[in-house]
This record gives sequence, C-alpha cells and structure tokens, in this order.
Amino acid sequence: MTPKVHTLPNGVRVVCDPIPGLQTVALSVVAGLGARAEDEARSGWSHLLEHMVFKGAGSRSAREIVEAIEAEGGNINAATGYERTSFQVRALAGGLDLGSAVIADLVQRPTMDAADLAREKQVVGQEIAEAADAPDDLVFELAQTAAFEGQPLGRPILGTPASIGATTPETLNAWRAALYGPRALVVSASGAVDEDDLLRLAERDFGHVGDDAPALEAQAPATFTGGQRPVAKSLEQASLVLLLPAVGVRDDAYFALRLLAEVLGGGMASRLFQEARENRGLAYAIDAYSETYADTGVLGVFAGCAAKDAAELARVAAGEIMGMLKPVGLSELARAKAQLKGAMFMGREGALARAEQAAGQVLLFGRTLDPAEVAAEVDAVTPEDLVKLTEQILGSGRSAVAVLGPKASLKAAPAFEKALFG
Repeated sequence: MTPKVHTLPNGVRVVCDPIPGLQTVALSVVAGLGARAEDEARSGWSHLLEHMVFKGAGSRSAREIVEAIEAEGGNINAATGYERTSFQVRALAGGLDLGSAVIADLVQRPTMDAADLAREKQVVGQEIAEAADAPDDLVFELAQTAAFEGQPLGRPILGTPASIGATTPETLNAWRAALYGPRALVVSASGAVDEDDLLRLAERDFGHVGDDAPALEAQAPATFTGGQRPVAKSLEQASLVLLLPAVGVRDDAYFALRLLAEVLGGGMASRLFQEARENRGLAYAIDAYSETYADTGVLGVFAGCAAKDAAELARVAAGEIMGMLKPVGLSELARAKAQLKGAMFMGREGALARAEQAAGQVLLFGRTLDPAEVAAEVDAVTPEDLVKLTEQILGSGRSAVAVLGPKASLKAAPAFEKALFG
C-alpha cells in the first residue's frame, strides 16, 4: 500500500503509512534542514538545539518528557544531520496522540532555560572531545573537511566549542523558528496508524505552526574541493578514508553510484574485500560506500590496517576503483543489484525506518517512492552506466584522503592520489 501524503494549509506535510497487523506505531517529525543550513558562526547550533528542546518543553520538564512517553511503553529520540533534523517516537498502538503532542512541544515550545543551556554547552563540548578521541569518528571528520573545505558540508555537525559557546536562549530560539518552519516539516507515521486520526492530530499539533521567522539563505551548491589530511597519532592501527566526488540523491546516476560502491566494497564477495583482505592480507576491515546529499555526493572507501601496509592498501584501493573503467560482468552486477535491493527492502521493514524513509522522500521529491519503482531503477542500471559514472568521478582529478595513525601510515595519502592521477 502506497503511503498517502497530505498538506496542511500552513504547508506542513503529513504522511500516513499503515502496516496491517502491527501493535506499535512510529511517528517521525522531520525538518528538512540541518547543519548544512548553518554559517560558520552558527556551526553546531542545529545539534545543540536538538539537545536543548529535551531540557523542557510545553508544560513538561526534561524528566517529564521521557517519563510521559515511557509510561505508555514507548521511547523518544532525535537526530541531527546535514540536511535534516528528526524527532522520533515509538509507541504501542494508541500512543500516537501523546507522541504527537510531546514532539509538537519540542519543536514549537521549548523552555530554553539559560542555566540548562550553560550545562548543555558543557555536555556537547564533551561530545566534541569524545569524537576527537575516537579514531573511527575523527578520520571521517577529517575526510569530510578535506572534501568540502570552507563549506557547511565540510564542518562537523557538532560544531566547535567557540561556535556553540556563542549561543544564548534568544539566539537559539530564533534559530529554532527558522529551522523548524512549517514548510520544512513533514509529519510521518507508520504502523498501527489510522489516517483520519493522524490528520486530526497533525492539524491539532502542527497545523498552527507560524512561518514568521526570517527566511534562511538559500544553500549554495556544494563543491568538492579535495585535499589530504594525514594526522600522526600513536595508535595500534591506521585508519584510512578515501573519498572521490560523486552525484547527489536526485541525480539520474544515483542508483549507479550505489551499485558502484556495492561492487567495489559492499560485502565479502566485493572486489576490495577479495583483493585487499583475502588475496593480500592487507586489512581486516575494508569497505566502500556512497554518501549522498540533495545536490552532491561522495564515493568512499574506509579501511583499517597496519601502518606499514597503509600505502600499499591505498594503491590497491586506487587500482580497484580504476578497474571500474572496464564493464563489470553481468553476474557480478546481478549480485550487486540483489544485495542493494535486499539492504534497501530489509531496512524498511521496521515501522520507524519506513516513517523516516517516507519523510525523507517527501522532502527530496515531494512524494513517496514505491518499492517496485525503486527496484525497477536498480535493475535498469547497466555495466556501461557504471563505466560512465567512474569516468565522471575520476575525471575531476580530485580526491579527499584522511589518514590517522602512526607516522609510517601517512604515506597512504599521496600514494592514493598518485596511483589514481599520476
């Protein structure tokens, strides 16, 4: 059954996706703006705001917010990304009324107490410090910064101690009004949900959201700048992230990108796993992936290895990427298509995943996508499509490479670029 999309008079969109037989409901209220909407001075404000609204909203304290949801057998959470901010409630059937009311308070009526803000700045500061101490987090942050230097996509979602330290309850509340405006909001419910009930609650809780905040500046198209970020650190293992410029989620080649990453490093049968681990023993963990935004994306490779093997591993990765300039065999492509469809369809079998996915599709395309339509687009990709996309990716002559580990591993950054571009 295709989810139904409605638009309230103030611009808030509502998606209803009932799943017969479920005894639970998932509600996701998603704003189609996130850290990418920030300038440098406001870096991290969206994430800090997401924290702050849970410190008290409407008539409820921080503790009362979670107690109210948990008393009904549910749970509540939130997440901030570059292009959206999401508030989620999972509840037993019948819990939609309370979940909608609580999220509406978070989005529209947070308390924004000054003392709470001072404490939360310290908490987020510790989160920033923790990310800097975690190699798996830091190496991806370094690569992202190299890929999109000087742009919102190149700044960490958490911000910096200086940028979040500049906030006040007033400035953060003004940011909330701009970020969670009605035309950026999607209310999406999946599972044990009745369409009439959802529309009634959406109108009650979100139908009167005003749109009087100053409009945010239009987001400039992202530019892949590229560069090297080698960082020496006393670790047992080196971590590598290798990025190349790719296409965005709205591009016709989106599914070709997903399949390109799948062939390269999507599983144990992938080219990178077989060559780097099975044939050469250079890495325990290696995989390829795609990360896409509305207008751009990256093809990435992540690997962990001994410092002495880092440069050779980077050259192997470059060689496998260049190998995609030749058409893949039909059986290899068929396996990649099966893996991709399996991951996509298995991932949407939970109510919350479906609610989130539907909201994201409405924000990007103005509608939800039928699974059969998605499967048909995956199946339509040809070996020639992968070659064409690989040519486009390598034709930029740019890469972003982050290496974190012992000094000997830092040779991997220039080794990767030289192997690809000479």
